[in-house]
Order: sequence, then C-alpha cells, then structure tokens
Amino acid sequence: MKRLKYLKAAILAECVLLALVSLLLYGEKKETLPVLSGAVARDDEEEAEKKESHGSEGEKEYIKWVEFHAPAEIMTAAYRFDVETYGEKIHLDWIDLLAYVAAKHGGKFPSGTGKELEETAEKLRAGEVTMEELTDGMEYFSYYRKAYDAILGGFVGEYKIQKRQEDGTVTWENCYGLKAFSPVAKGFYYEDYDDFGVSRSFGYSRPHLGHDMMGQIGTPIIAIESGYIEALGWNRYGGWRIGIRSFDRKRYYYYAHLRQNFPYNKELKEGSVVTAGDVIGYMGHTGYSDTENVNNIKVVHLHWGLQLIFDESQKEGNNEIWIDCYELTKFLYQNRCETMKNEETKEWHRICDMKDPSVDKFMKN
Repeated sequence: MKRLKYLKAAILAECVLLALVSLLLYGEKKETLPVLSGAVARDDEEEAEKKESHGSEGEKEYIKWVEFHAPAEIMTAAYRFDVETYGEKIHLDWIDLLAYVAAKHGGKFPSGTGKELEETAEKLRAGEVTMEELTDGMEYFSYYRKAYDAILGGFVGEYKIQKRQEDGTVTWENCYGLKAFSPVAKGFYYEDYDDFGVSRSFGYSRPHLGHDMMGQIGTPIIAIESGYIEALGWNRYGGWRIGIRSFDRKRYYYYAHLRQNFPYNKELKEGSVVTAGDVIGYMGHTGYSDTENVNNIKVVHLHWGLQLIFDESQKEGNNEIWIDCYELTKFLYQNRCETMKNEETKEWHRICDMKDPSVDKFMKN
C-alpha cells in the first residue's frame, strides 16, 4: 500500500509538470513568416520571401530578399520596346514588362518567355489591353515591380550626349535610351563567366557576392550609373575600392581590386558626384591584405557588385542583398564608353561627355 501511494504521488507530480510545460509553450507560440536576408534562397522559401510584410507588428515593412534571373536577351527585348514607344501615346515601360513576365513564372525566365514578352508588348502597344488589366489579381507583380525598379531604375531615361561632327565641331544631342554603361571601357578586352556564389576563403568562408571581369592592369573602369561616391579607400578584402550610391539610394555599386599605386581618377574623393560613363579608376589585383597597397589577388580583374537597399539597416550586416550581375554585364556590353589617355597626367577620360538630368536634379537639391 505504501508503494502504491508513492506511485500515485509520482504520477500526479508528472502530470502537473507536463501541464506547466504545455502552458509555457502555448504562451510563447508566435506565427512568423520565414525571413532570409541575402541573395541566395532555397526553393521552398521563395514564395514566402516575396511577401513585403516581414516580422512582427510594428516592424518596418520593406523587401528583404531578391533574386534576379532575367537573361540579357530578355532585358534587351523589353528595353527596345521601351525605346521604340517613347513619345508614342502608349509608352511601354521595360521594367513593367520584365516584372510581369517574372510574376507569371515565379521569378524565372524559362524557354519561350521571350516570345511571351513580345506578344504581350504588341498587345499593350495596340491598346488591346493595359498593364493594369494584365496584372489585376496577380499576387506578386507589385513585389517584382519594386524589386526590378531597385535593380534597373536608373538605367534608362533622357540624357544629352556629345556628338563630334565631320568638320570637328561638337554638338549636344537629346536622347532617350540606355544611359548606364559597361564597367569596362570600350576597346579593352576582358573575360568573364557567372561566378556569383562561388566560395571565397580569405578572412572567413563566404560566397562571392559580385562579378569578376578579368583583364589587363590599368584598364579604365567606368561608372555604370550616375551617383555619388560613398566609399573610397582600402579594404582588406577588396583592396583599393570605390563604392558609388545611386541618387535614389536604392543601388550601391562596389568596384574592387583596383590598381596598385594608381587606383582612382585623381579628382575623386568621398562625396564626389560622378556621371554614368565617367572613368573612375583602373583595373588591378590589390586586396586580401591588412596592409594597404598590396597585390595579393592572383588574377588581374575588376570585381563589381550591386547591392540593393530598401532600408538603411540593410547597408551593412546580415541583411545585405547582393544580386548576380552576370546577365546585367552582358546587357550593358551594348553601351561601352570610349576613352582616351592624357599622356601628361596618365589619366584616362571619356571622349564624349554626357549630361544626365539626375545629376542636375541631385546637385540642385
């Protein structure tokens, strides 16, 4: 009887303990949306990550994850429709077209999407349907529109460019089109491949969050988009590097491993404003060293990266968003800036100047 009494007491105590644990677990349970910061995600998380509302109530709402898979040929097709319809009653926005196709296919661009984009553009151009009608009820169009605008928003627009006439005079021509440039000057050879996400080990193990373009020492490096210099100097990973922020603050361009002893255009400093197409520096292989001005990179190349910033908390830390720039580099190849060397200063400069309205607007404000 005594043994049975002890057994009953033990069972009662265990039941009380289980009840307390269950109560604690229930009280702490929260419904959360999985959030993955950075540029690479698993397929089973992709749809959840497209939601713009992240985190608990009261937290800022902004995009925290982006992947970019648009092929260069698809971007080129959308861009041409944009330029061809400029000034027409129905002007097709190339970012709208890309976002629409991306939303239909979950951010992918499978075989046949080029024809699909072309057919959609022709219907829009003919007035048979509007983009609002096409995207009505399309759950993720808004997400892709904002994400792609963050990537491509400064690439196309109005600008003025110098034109040299046969008699040697220079005139200014009003243009609409691609006002972003390849990061390597025209006439300079380079090699590249899609190396985004490849492992890096210096300092710590990490993925390669940029795009490498292999070439010769001293190759002029070009500002892809107009903006202001946010970083200039030595970094133990990137060596001599330049960081340029777009005027809308959504894009941060990172140019690294610049030339030893002569990395930059001498006129540049932090805060300087640059116009797309300007020569900002020179290719080299500095970096991977805590000591400044050291060539510890084996292969001469430009590393350029594109970081997206929807909130300033994403600028540095675990929430950074870097995208694969390989297809962007192929797309920008069609617009390479021609340069010439000043033998006295040893500097390279663009031959034809450009006036970008976004520069004037930024300077006035």
